[in-house]
Amino acid sequence: MRIQTSEDLDSIRKKGLQKIQPGRLRIGVGTSSCGIAVGGMALYNLLDEIIQTKNLDISLVKTGCIGFCKEEPIVSVSIPGKALVLLRKVKPDDVERIISLALHGDVPSDRVLCTISDWDHITGNLVYGNEFDTFPEYGEIPFFAHQKKVILRDSGLINPEDIDEYIGIGGYFAAYKALTSMKPDAIIDEVKRSGLRGRGGAGFPAGLKWEITKKAPGEEKFIVCNADEGDPGAYMNRNEMESDPHMLLEGMLIGAYAMGVSEGLIYIRAEYPLAIERLMLALDQARTYGLLGKNIFNTGFDFDIRIATGAGAFVCGESTALAASIEGKTGRPRLRPPRLTEKGVFGKPTDLNNVETWCNVPVIIAKGALWYSSIGAKGNTGTKVFSLVGKVDNIGMVEVPLGTSLHSIIYDIGNGGALGKEVKAVQTGGPSGGCIPVRLFDTPVDFESLNQVGTMMGSGGLVVMDEDTNMVDIARYFINFASGESCGKCVPCREGLKHMLLILNRIVAGKGTRQDIGLLRELAETVQKTSLCGLGQTAPNPVLTTMQYFKEEYDDLISPEA
Repeated sequence: MRIQTSEDLDSIRKKGLQKIQPGRLRIGVGTSSCGIAVGGMALYNLLDEIIQTKNLDISLVKTGCIGFCKEEPIVSVSIPGKALVLLRKVKPDDVERIISLALHGDVPSDRVLCTISDWDHITGNLVYGNEFDTFPEYGEIPFFAHQKKVILRDSGLINPEDIDEYIGIGGYFAAYKALTSMKPDAIIDEVKRSGLRGRGGAGFPAGLKWEITKKAPGEEKFIVCNADEGDPGAYMNRNEMESDPHMLLEGMLIGAYAMGVSEGLIYIRAEYPLAIERLMLALDQARTYGLLGKNIFNTGFDFDIRIATGAGAFVCGESTALAASIEGKTGRPRLRPPRLTEKGVFGKPTDLNNVETWCNVPVIIAKGALWYSSIGAKGNTGTKVFSLVGKVDNIGMVEVPLGTSLHSIIYDIGNGGALGKEVKAVQTGGPSGGCIPVRLFDTPVDFESLNQVGTMMGSGGLVVMDEDTNMVDIARYFINFASGESCGKCVPCREGLKHMLLILNRIVAGKGTRQDIGLLRELAETVQKTSLCGLGQTAPNPVLTTMQYFKEEYDDLISPEA
């Protein structure tokens, strides 16, 4: 079936709703990478085997990750008329009991994480029921209570492998609205007024970049999604694609129409096989419904998306290196200008946004710029997804309004250090970010405030360190990573990072001198100022911030006579 009218779309919406709330028992199993890693797929297969063998009237589906990765595998149980129940850390031994109790309208109380009476998908609202009131509600769980789900609004609740479920909670209605009732300039104006800034790290206004691309001379242009997420400890984009791939496709469809582009590319590292698999399936489903291809919604607009896989080089997250990699060349950056909006993929004007930026677009069109800009802080509107990892108690995907403090994320949501240890610092922004000490945890998480304390937003990795962490060793770890990922094109990055690593190795081994510390700082500042691209320009941040905030730890490793 090709969806051409609002009636067509509404027909699929009803079909999708029927799948999400089928009027019979529905069990969902978290099968994102985090869930699969701890047995989610085995649980799904075991449930399926029992349901098939006993011919039980149960709807079994795969879901994505609801964010609380620490509690995976998470199984959701939806009994008609009753609140949706999330079960935590489910084991194969629990499966028979879950089925038996659920068929009798109950759940295993010792596995309950929380219940959900109703859920705001933003593009649609679902009401489940109010029973199971002896269990905590979703909003009573501290990990969830301080978050606001915009990007992750569907994650863990719908089947990411079924387009009907995405449409069932209002998916692709924003695209229909945009393509059938809005002029391209009006869409760009809406995105500009929303204040959306690129979530890849630079924070450039997304709507302004769209406008520049649209106005760039030439008929053939591209839009590209940067899904080359290579930061150690960061997996936001992977999770978003695994849990809700159509959200990304819909955002790109709207953007393509606004910029007058007929071809889109998703550049994704081959190390993300599940995300690729689900994206490929989502693309096929969207084409089947006519949401990609020729004459979308009978408007005469043509657009399709291809996937380009990369080999997993960190530098390919840089825009010009990414473009080179797509063209089949070695992924190395080049001098800018010209920028990609002037001369991008195959020499054509190209708009490049990361996964999360595109995922914001459907809700901006659905709810309006005013609604979106009411979230977050002045100049930093909307939410940001972080992967909260390291030595923190609650590990998982965290989405908060921009402007939320580091303290709230790490203590209110993360519950402080793991195993009761004291938190010492956090690194934001991936391997290129800085390490922030506890005394600065009141810093709001926004582009400018993080820059002021020597770090950056990056794509959203938050790595927590505790009292046992040696900060010099942390600096060495990240310089080792950056040195290994340097493409070697420019001398400051290639040679400078290598020599910084040698000095850090010497200091950590207790063989460093006072002169080494001075040379390390000088090298770090030189690499920062003279490198060709963002990798080299930001790689010294962990060294510079640890020298600024934890200088005593460097001093402690230098013997008095050295």
